[in-house]
Amino acid sequence: MKRTHSATSLSMENVGQEVVVNGWVNTRRDHGGLIFIDLRDRSGIIQIVINPELNKEAFHLAENVRSEYVIAARGKVLARSEATVNPNLKTGRIEIHIEQMEVLNTAKTPPFYIEDGIEVDEILRMRYRYLDLRRPEMRDNLMLRHRVISTMREFLDKEGFIEIETPMLGRSTPEGARDYLVPSRVHPGEFFALPQSPQQYKQILMVAGMEKYFQIARCFRDEDLRADRQPEFTQLDIEMSFVDEEDIITLIEALMKKVFKESNQIDITTPFPRITYDEAMLKYGSDQPDLRFGWEIQDITELVKDVDFKVFSSAIAAGGVVRVLNAKSCGSFTRKEIDELGRIAVAHGAKGLAWINVRENELNSPIIKFFSEEQIQSILTALDAHPGDLLLFGADQAEVVAKVLGSLRLELGKRLKLYDESTFSFNWVVDFPMFEFDKEERRFVAVHHMFTSPRNEDIPLLDTAPAQVRARSYDLVLNGIEIGGGSIRIHRRDWQEKVFSLLGLSPDEARDKFGFMLEAFDYGTPPHGGIAFGVDRMVMLMRQRDSIRDVIAFPKTQSASCPMTSAPSAVSPRQLRELSLKIRDK
Repeated sequence: MKRTHSATSLSMENVGQEVVVNGWVNTRRDHGGLIFIDLRDRSGIIQIVINPELNKEAFHLAENVRSEYVIAARGKVLARSEATVNPNLKTGRIEIHIEQMEVLNTAKTPPFYIEDGIEVDEILRMRYRYLDLRRPEMRDNLMLRHRVISTMREFLDKEGFIEIETPMLGRSTPEGARDYLVPSRVHPGEFFALPQSPQQYKQILMVAGMEKYFQIARCFRDEDLRADRQPEFTQLDIEMSFVDEEDIITLIEALMKKVFKESNQIDITTPFPRITYDEAMLKYGSDQPDLRFGWEIQDITELVKDVDFKVFSSAIAAGGVVRVLNAKSCGSFTRKEIDELGRIAVAHGAKGLAWINVRENELNSPIIKFFSEEQIQSILTALDAHPGDLLLFGADQAEVVAKVLGSLRLELGKRLKLYDESTFSFNWVVDFPMFEFDKEERRFVAVHHMFTSPRNEDIPLLDTAPAQVRARSYDLVLNGIEIGGGSIRIHRRDWQEKVFSLLGLSPDEARDKFGFMLEAFDYGTPPHGGIAFGVDRMVMLMRQRDSIRDVIAFPKTQSASCPMTSAPSAVSPRQLRELSLKIRDK
């Protein structure tokens, strides 16, 4: 019985037709003289009815089938009576009355229900991923992922891009995260590295004159995992020649508009807001600000520089700042709730949390005694504080205060439901610093990566004030999560060698790691730039999931292992000998 129709391709138009359906038994209900089975395939569910008067053999088979049995059934499509219509099913107005049935395979009782909204340990779901993926919500996640990638390909093809695959086995280079290394059998003692991104290859493709490249690229990073990070992930990789930032931003906004509309029926508004890195850190305490709600952080360093409060004065004397988050309408918080906010602040690097509770006829706070009436009034005016507000202060180095108040802002925004979780708020963050100083290594490191071009007007500062150099980089943020980032690249050898030098690479090290790229720059490299998007993160946000593991077919756990296949695993001594490797005893 070869399938003629998928479950949800059938409708009232098929009434009276004989059809064959194949799939899994979702549920079975025995009503005495009739057996009803909800048959599930990838498209959805349709009800089939087995009546002994039509076929006794089929009825006896149906008496013995259980959930997740795989069956084939032939029968006639009939309209349900008005009393039995199921409005919750796409096929709820029809059913198939079965004349012939075959059990294609039996099934054990699954370790969890094949349905949405189950409360099951994630490790168990990943152990039986082939069952977890049968659940409608997981199937829909992968279907959306497919539509997103298909739309991306269609859009970029029409824009004149060509899709080019780049190598999985490359050279290990210092680009940030730890590489996954692959030992070479034919070159004993030497290793390939799996790509953290196709960065150097796509720049080489610009040297090669490809002009518009894209790839749905698999990338690998050996780093600590979290809900939105996996050791292997997928990104949309784009590179273009003879462009500037505006060209790339315009292209991507059009791409996002099409992807969200075509794949998920969501209309988004363009152009997206733009915010500088400095403004984002000051107002939102993050370089990936969530703009679904307001609550901007404000700097009051100048207002309180003369206040006789040691916490503030010590921070300012050490070159730090004093900033405040006005938590609107949180004045009703109890002391216990405020103390809990203090613990969150400490967890993010604060030494404590100063606060003022603005009430109708008084201010409640242990720090009020350090302020004059005039000083308090100037703070309340600057913060537009009213009765019912809770003022949360941060006093430390700017980066610490940003992290602390930014974290409190997000925590309270989520806790108080200050935004609609079904909305999609995009924004660009631009004008990132080119470098940041690593105190442990006592050298500059690249904020994005070492191939990012400095702003033209800042190039002279490479020699005099590297910390002030701004990069020609840009990040795309969605609902407080970075989903894409890119830059205009360095295309001149002398500039690239200068940046390598600032990052602590000697000329010999630069030639050893990137000699092929520097050499390519001697042969007419066009100005170019690009961007890369995390496909997993984007689909996660589109589906309003909390983890990218829910939108990846076979993800790894937080310890970078696969419960289903038991990877990673030990290998045989023979395999190690072939690779000239030996496992050192712990």
